[in-house]
Amino acid sequence: MSYPVPSSCPVCQSKLVIQELHCDHCDTTLQGRFEASRLSHLNTEQLHFVEIFLKARGNIKEVERELGISYPTVRNRLEQVVEALGYKPEKVSEEKSKRQELLDQLYQGELTPEETLKRLKDIT
Repeated sequence: MSYPVPSSCPVCQSKLVIQELHCDHCDTTLQGRFEASRLSHLNTEQLHFVEIFLKARGNIKEVERELGISYPTVRNRLEQVVEALGYKPEKVSEEKSKRQELLDQLYQGELTPEETLKRLKDIT
């Protein structure tokens, strides 16, 4: 039985370093300092989300359906994964944020295309 590789110390939460690798087939052991991939820093829920996202080939509607969550929740989880991978969150201007909110509402069917266009014109 194997367990997922922990990425942080259970005592102090610092990043762990892999120092030994072993092959069960030929009994070879490698010792040194090995870095885990960025994906190893994701928790179980985030890894599951990434698997579903990739399976859906980035189709947010499909991710929504598969996980039974809303569009904003999909976007929020995706943002959490991006940050957990060590990428800095994008600084979003207030104008861009308002535009994205309107597009989200259009996507969810809360606004008509005409209403969205009118509101977008009011922002700029």
